[in-house]
Amino acid sequence: MFANYLIGLREGLEASLVVCILIAYLVKTGRKDRLTPVWSGIAAAVLLSMAFGAVLQYGSTQLTFAAQEALGGSLSIIAVGLVTWMVFWMRRTARHLKAELHGKLDAALAMGTVALVVTAFLAVGREGLETALFIWTAVQATGEGWNPLIGATLGLLTSVVLGWLFYRGALKINLARFFTWTGAMLVVVAAGVLAYGVHDLQEAGWIGGLHDFAFNISEQIPVDSWYGTLLKGVFNFQPDPTKLQVWVWALYLVPTLAFFLLPGRTAAKPPVAAERAA
Repeated sequence: MFANYLIGLREGLEASLVVCILIAYLVKTGRKDRLTPVWSGIAAAVLLSMAFGAVLQYGSTQLTFAAQEALGGSLSIIAVGLVTWMVFWMRRTARHLKAELHGKLDAALAMGTVALVVTAFLAVGREGLETALFIWTAVQATGEGWNPLIGATLGLLTSVVLGWLFYRGALKINLARFFTWTGAMLVVVAAGVLAYGVHDLQEAGWIGGLHDFAFNISEQIPVDSWYGTLLKGVFNFQPDPTKLQVWVWALYLVPTLAFFLLPGRTAAKPPVAAERAA
C-alpha cells in the first residue's frame, strides 16, 4: 500500500501544482471569467484518466492468461519508462514550470475558449494517464486486492489537500528536495515493477528462463507473513525471482538511481561566462 500511496502522492501533487499555477495566474491577472474553461479541461482530463484505468482493469480480465501476462508485462515496461522520464523531467524543469505554464496560458487566452480547455486538459491529462498506467501496473505486481487502490487513492487525496494548502499559502516546503527524494523512491518502486513485468513476459512465453531461479527464500520470508507482505507492498519484493529478473532489476536501479541523485555540474559555468563578458 505504501508504494501505491507514494505513486498517488507524487503524481497527484504534480497535477495539483499545475492546477494551482493555472488557477492562481488567472486570479492574479483579473481573469476569473476564464476559470470555467480551465476547470472544464481539468475535469475532462480527470475523467479520461479514470476511464483509461477502468479499461485497463476490466478489459484485461477478458483476455486469456497468456494474453493477460503479455499485456501486463508490456505495460509494466512502458510505465517504468514513462515514470523514469517523468522524474528526470520534473527534476530538470521544476524551476521553470511556472513560467512555462504561464506562457502557454497567455497563448491560449489569446486564441480563445477552446484553446484554454485544451491547454488545461493537456497539462493535467498527461499526469493523469501516467498515474493510471503506473498504478495499474503496480497493482498487478503486488496482487494485494484492493489495498493498492486504497493506498493510491489516499495518496491522491493527500496531494489534493497539499495543493489546496499551497494555493492558499498555508504550506511551504522545499519542493526541489521533496521531488528529489520522492523521485528516488519512485525509481526503487519502478525497479520492482520492471522486474515483475519481466516475470509476466516469462510466464507469457515471450522470454525464457521462467524456472531459472536466482534464489528461493520463501521459507525464510513467506509471502503471506506480515514482513513478506510489507516487502512486497513497498518494494515489489519476490522471494523466488528468476536470474533475469535480478539482472534487470539491478541494471535498471543502480545506474538510474546514481544518475538521478548525481549533483549537477553546470553550476560553475555561469560565473566563467560572466567573467569573460566583463
